[in-house]
Amino acid sequence: MKNISKTVSKKPWVAWVLFFATMVVVFLLGLFTYTIIENRTAGQFAFVTTTDIDPLDPRAEAWGRFFPRQFNTYAQMADTTFRSKYLGSQRRDLLDENPNMVILFAGFGFSRDYNLARGHYYSVLDVQETLRTGAPMNPQDGPMPATCWTCKSPDVPRLMAEMGVAEYYSKTLAEVGHEIHNPINCASCHEAEDMSLKIALPTLAETFTRMGRDINNVSHQEMRSLTCAQCHVEYYFGENNYLIFPWDEGMRAEDIALYFDQREFADWIHPLSRAPMLKAQHPDYEIFTTGIHYQRGVSCADCHMPYTTQGGMKFTDHKIQSPLNNISASCQTCHRQSEAELIRNVYDRQDMVHDLKNKLESVLVSSHLEAEFAWNNGATENQMREALHLIRHAQWHWDYAAASHGGAFHAPLEMVRTLGNGLDMAHEARRKITAVLVDLGFTGEIPLPDVSTKEKAQVYIGIDLEQLQAAKDRFLDEIIPQWLQASLERQERWERQRRDPDHTGSYLQ
Repeated sequence: MKNISKTVSKKPWVAWVLFFATMVVVFLLGLFTYTIIENRTAGQFAFVTTTDIDPLDPRAEAWGRFFPRQFNTYAQMADTTFRSKYLGSQRRDLLDENPNMVILFAGFGFSRDYNLARGHYYSVLDVQETLRTGAPMNPQDGPMPATCWTCKSPDVPRLMAEMGVAEYYSKTLAEVGHEIHNPINCASCHEAEDMSLKIALPTLAETFTRMGRDINNVSHQEMRSLTCAQCHVEYYFGENNYLIFPWDEGMRAEDIALYFDQREFADWIHPLSRAPMLKAQHPDYEIFTTGIHYQRGVSCADCHMPYTTQGGMKFTDHKIQSPLNNISASCQTCHRQSEAELIRNVYDRQDMVHDLKNKLESVLVSSHLEAEFAWNNGATENQMREALHLIRHAQWHWDYAAASHGGAFHAPLEMVRTLGNGLDMAHEARRKITAVLVDLGFTGEIPLPDVSTKEKAQVYIGIDLEQLQAAKDRFLDEIIPQWLQASLERQERWERQRRDPDHTGSYLQ
């Protein structure tokens, strides 16, 4: 103290420096303390649960009133500019990029139109606009059942509650079209009372019950994947279009194929090869469970909905997207490699899987066309039976891999195993067809048509794309505005009833 006093007496300006320095330190400490208190207070109120949301309210905005941070990130899914090497959120014509699929799906809706889905935000619009759902001008028009809406909107649980699950499945897509307005959102995964995760659709719980498991007895971390597994799975339509997950024999490609074989089930008969075909939907969860991330306890949400912070608040980012568009939050919380190295690692694995996938689909296209040639040259059902069975299973293995979202990353070893088995089957199918042709007296080179572009392939299998598009355009111009008007009027009525101070019970009347 004496030294400081002497210094100040000799240099008075030092006292002023000490004074202002002390004031700055006190101010910063006060600001820091205030910030901590403010963030703690905000945290106490940020996640206050409310019962002012109807449990079946399908509107994202109704939930967003109470959870604006999550809602704001959810709304960012409207941006579809991201594109990775193989997928992304942009709308892309996959048939134009890969005409082989026109032949592989000949006789099935995917040969007409196969666009890359744009994500949850566009789930309803994508169904309305695709040629696969036809152009139903009347409620009873086909070709698709109401079951096709099941995973696309939280309006579906509301309808199931109103009319019953089986009755809902028995309707046509157009019959309930005016009721389906809201895309996948908060209501698809959360309880209104306390925001806990829920299974909103019945099929997953029904499947767990058949498998001897209780879906109510799983951890929160498991639920961060199972809410996704309500929809990102393989499924098919059973009796009266009832939605079923075919997991009874297991969840790998050959297990599900066995399940379908036991039931003699086919999605369609291929018009060229006449093989009874299976269409894989998107077995994302099944493939994910065979990968290293699942085995290490990582959930879907950990990577596709990582935690983020705003103003000191930590919450789940609801912009559900590819981790490749958010590597710092999705990957680098665990992996310390650079962003460039992580992307290179992902693409290396994807390249190897896609190379094998392309080889398999090329062999499959040849097998369908060669089978058609054999039929045209007098082959009998008995002669073709083994080849058709192999084509069915080879294409199922291809589609099980090709239809998955991110399977080449989630479980590259399982993908290679699945595709490799399919490639063996496809080659064996071609050998069987060659043997049939030899028996029929044909030993030359099989003449194959030019199906090298989407247009050529669709013309070859008899698709009139202009006619289909004209019908769809009329549907979009005349019917969709009617559906939209009915939906908006219904939701305006809900909002008036919600604001009515005398309303009791559900306001979704």
